[in-house]
Amino acid sequence: MVSELIINDLTIDPDCQITIDLPLPRLYTHTLMTMPVHVIRGKKPGPRLFVSAAIHGDELNGVEIIRRLLKQPVLSKLRGDLIAIPMVNVYGIIHHSRYLPDRRDLNRSFPGSKKGSLAARIADLFMTEIVEKCTHGIDLHTGAIHRSNLPQIRANLDDAETMSLAKSFHVPVLLNANFRDGSLREAASEYGIPMLLYEAGEALRFDEVSIRAGLRGILGVMRNMDMLPTGRGRKDSENEPFIARSSQWVRAPRSGIFRVAKSLGEKIKFKDTLGTINDPVSNLEVPVISPCSGLIIGRSELPLVHEGEAIYHIAQFEDNRDVAEHIEMFHESISPEFKPVVV
Repeated sequence: MVSELIINDLTIDPDCQITIDLPLPRLYTHTLMTMPVHVIRGKKPGPRLFVSAAIHGDELNGVEIIRRLLKQPVLSKLRGDLIAIPMVNVYGIIHHSRYLPDRRDLNRSFPGSKKGSLAARIADLFMTEIVEKCTHGIDLHTGAIHRSNLPQIRANLDDAETMSLAKSFHVPVLLNANFRDGSLREAASEYGIPMLLYEAGEALRFDEVSIRAGLRGILGVMRNMDMLPTGRGRKDSENEPFIARSSQWVRAPRSGIFRVAKSLGEKIKFKDTLGTINDPVSNLEVPVISPCSGLIIGRSELPLVHEGEAIYHIAQFEDNRDVAEHIEMFHESISPEFKPVVV
């Protein structure tokens, strides 16, 4: 297991908790910019996990998930190290923007370079100061602007260790996802670091179910890695998650006003009507038909659509278990109307 930990030229001893401000390029107003990094080192050696959020600056659920994570009393029993970065793209957070000021997507800029664009320099900093020093990673995301995602894990499920971690996150859907060029997950894989990508909720919005599920999931993964003790009487979901090997977006067949007929997390069949697109001037109504059977894991929240826009994301499964019932049980277990998340 890893032992010595140095971030920003600061040596962090075991049994220590500290916040480090990684220096970033200044704003053109001469304003100093930093990336806050929270480090908790346990008394005993163990895995070193990084948890990152807001690589896309408009994805806020992860910021709140990490805030709640750092308040958990059980972290006093931590074995190994937790490195939490609640706002990777600080510039995007300030401007409510997915992107950096140079209009680049940070999650398409890894592993970066010291002499490249602003995005490349931040990616390089994050890789050298955080990722390369860790054994595992969890990256927290939401849907894009005006799009909502069902809580789900995207990962390389063909890797046995990653599959075990993904299952311990205890969300209803695991999606076997290929690496995206320039993504953090792809860059981490080059160092043999198993990584989970958590998707849930919508950009620029807090979603309580997504936040609670994310917090519970991270703690479940840390228990799986023996970083935290298993709680007495703890009963994590006994239901096996649904594993999707493929998914596809349903796109608008024409422009107009979209009226939805199916909800996020709903099971649908081939040729089901997902909604209708109405012409705002004529009386023309065009149905949106599902091209496959599966589960709705993503949906557009904006009724105004142009032809070709993605409006539903459907995951496809090989098994025939009752996915709808499984989703309902998940929501009941995590809903704010029920008892608080057991940690």
